Amino acid sequence: MIYIPKRVLFEEKSLDYPIGKNLYKIFNNKDTEIHILKSNRVTQIPGDSPLNQYVEGKNSLVIRVRKNQEFQSCKPSAHYQLPLLSGCAGKCEYCYLNTRFGNKPYTTIYVNVDDILQKVKSYIEERKPELTLFEAAATSDPIPFEQYTGSLRKAIEFIGNEEMAKLRLVTKFSQIDSLLGIKHNGRTTIRFSINSKKIIDEYEHGTSSLKDRIDASKRILDDGYNIGFIIGPIIIYENWKNNYLTMLNELRDRLGQEIDSKISFEVISHRFTTAAKNKILEIFPNTTLPMTEEGRKYKYGQFGYGKYVYEKDSLEDMKLFFKDNIKTLFPKGEIEYII
Repeated sequence: MIYIPKRVLFEEKSLDYPIGKNLYKIFNNKDTEIHILKSNRVTQIPGDSPLNQYVEGKNSLVIRVRKNQEFQSCKPSAHYQLPLLSGCAGKCEYCYLNTRFGNKPYTTIYVNVDDILQKVKSYIEERKPELTLFEAAATSDPIPFEQYTGSLRKAIEFIGNEEMAKLRLVTKFSQIDSLLGIKHNGRTTIRFSINSKKIIDEYEHGTSSLKDRIDASKRILDDGYNIGFIIGPIIIYENWKNNYLTMLNELRDRLGQEIDSKISFEVISHRFTTAAKNKILEIFPNTTLPMTEEGRKYKYGQFGYGKYVYEKDSLEDMKLFFKDNIKTLFPKGEIEYII
């Protein structure tokens, strides 16, 4: 699953940096629209309907210099976001980012990576002797764009030389080979978001297949990285338990019957907000995502807004199913979060 944008928009100053120059060279030799931004506004992305705007946004890259020096916090999973880019090539119907990036959800790539990594260094120094954790995929999936930028590889090697820092990221993509054989020094955790084949096929458009994600995770594991899996959003449907058990068995078989490495798991049930539901129905009017409020419980989240979650009995059944099967199939596996 190779990401190729339809258009690339360059902030003028981005062309003063090696990544910006390289991206311009790459895409100027392809059948790609090239635009030079004269201001901070992005007006060159077309679209005359919610679906068309969404698709055109997903097909667009904006190349910028990151001006804001401060990083956003990333509680509870890390201390700070690592802002190499913002956006995602995937078109998952349930994604919470559908309500965050506007009607035309383009991806922004930042070219001043050395500046960003120097800020990483300053945060590490400020927090010493405490360990500082960074998340590279809080509002993005950097893997599809790594073939063009090399930014993530550079960040992994940078963190690899910092004894008081660790890095983590999550992906639905399998193009990780450029991250192999580098000096990560075990300081980066790469997690793969996985789901049953049915959910991936129906709702996770434009992403790598379950098989390809699992194969990529095996290569990452063999290269000495810390590894984890986010299973979710778990959706209850006819035969869901058999489908998810098949997924877990496939993962165990591909990683090896006897897994010595510690593997982390996060198990997350499907939930939705009213705003997300309305946005999803605008973009995917024929979606079959289960977003009926009946049969759900309304729950206020930590960020002050409410969401619809599965009822207590369903969640308990889900929790027991995954706890038992992960413990059986992955005796050294650690469930960091469930439901």
